[in-house]
Amino acid sequence: MSNAFRIETDTMGEMRVPASALYGAETARALENFPISGRRFPRSFIRALGLIKSAAAQVNGRLGHLPADRAAAIQAAAERVVDGRHDGEFGIDIFQTGSGTSTNMNANEVIGRLAGAHPNDAVNRGQSSNDAIPSAMHIAAAESVTGLLFPAVRQLAASLERKAAEFHDIVKIARTHLQDAVPIRMGQEFGGYARQVEASRERIEAALPGIYELPLGGTAVGTGLNAPEGFARGTIAEIARRTGLPFVEAPNHFEAQAARDAVCFLSGSLRTCAVSLTKIANDIRWLGSGPRCGLGELKLPTVQPGSSIMPGKVNPVIAESLLMVCAQVIGNDATVVWCAAAGNFELNVMMPAMAYNLLDSIELLANGSRNFAEKLVDGLEADRERAEGFVEQSLAMGTVLAPEIGYEKAAALVKEAYATGRTIREVAREKSGLGEERLKELLEPRSQV
Repeated sequence: MSNAFRIETDTMGEMRVPASALYGAETARALENFPISGRRFPRSFIRALGLIKSAAAQVNGRLGHLPADRAAAIQAAAERVVDGRHDGEFGIDIFQTGSGTSTNMNANEVIGRLAGAHPNDAVNRGQSSNDAIPSAMHIAAAESVTGLLFPAVRQLAASLERKAAEFHDIVKIARTHLQDAVPIRMGQEFGGYARQVEASRERIEAALPGIYELPLGGTAVGTGLNAPEGFARGTIAEIARRTGLPFVEAPNHFEAQAARDAVCFLSGSLRTCAVSLTKIANDIRWLGSGPRCGLGELKLPTVQPGSSIMPGKVNPVIAESLLMVCAQVIGNDATVVWCAAAGNFELNVMMPAMAYNLLDSIELLANGSRNFAEKLVDGLEADRERAEGFVEQSLAMGTVLAPEIGYEKAAALVKEAYATGRTIREVAREKSGLGEERLKELLEPRSQV
């Protein structure tokens, strides 16, 4: 059994480390200290941390703060982390030290062993967990938003726009307060959904400038102690080049490390997107309810049997899946907000949980939006006959009579139509005093939309 381990030391003493592990004593100690949840940093975060180490080594070598061969070895090792070749080495729980120091040292130890370099003196040169971890959070978030979420949201908006065009000539009854309202085009309804999605994307985009500001170079508390002149500027420029994103050095390192307001703002925009998608998913499943005893204006794609006891039942499962995604994102935001409020003096100490929930929200919204577009929206069909049939039955058709005969008289006609079960047209013929041609003109649904 002893052959399966090696003994390594850190500043606290000896530690048993699995013989096959690339990480060292500090990582092993953290694995013992935090057996909490089994939740780990996602691939996007490990990639971002590897990018930081790679760019830092390149710049340290260029500035002469590391020998060229050692800088090149560290960079090559860090690229293996960027590529995901050693993700199994990153097993520390999210619920760890609030600065993320354990995960930063995990990266330093893995890269250091691969490169034959000291994890602190070489791999971590010019850095602190206090500026590297929030920078990795920002990089991972920006890459995930622009590369994963935005394409998915644009796809959903485009799907809804196509349905808006397809359904444009279908006139139906709108609903306010869950009650019948005046006519609307089904295409107008779907155009509203498409705009909601696009507006959500714009709000998320508006939160990115703060995310593009990186704390690198602030080291422990924002003063820049032990960060060589030009290190932050050069490292961030290389990260910007590699990612194709406009990362810049934070204009104030004390704000950039003591607070996580930019992350809180981004998370809030993700929450708003989840609220928008909740409204859209709920509307569509209600409009597809039935198929015979509900609203039934839409025919949702049938993707799987809906009941273990009711034969032939089909449920709006894709919409329900998205609704649960949105619930999780809203819950994630509550966690991010609480974590963002936990900055004390010069450092926020809940960054791992904040990063985990933020990146989880981005991935969930991206996957949920794409799935909703492909498996539900693209396959939607309208029941024109049912949708247009509701129009003639609606009591809200009396609205168009008010300018002609007055609000009170129109209200009396509506009440009588409701009490007798007749249509507005039928009652108006008898009691409105308007001729048939004028009634026909006024009560034509397409003239009202």
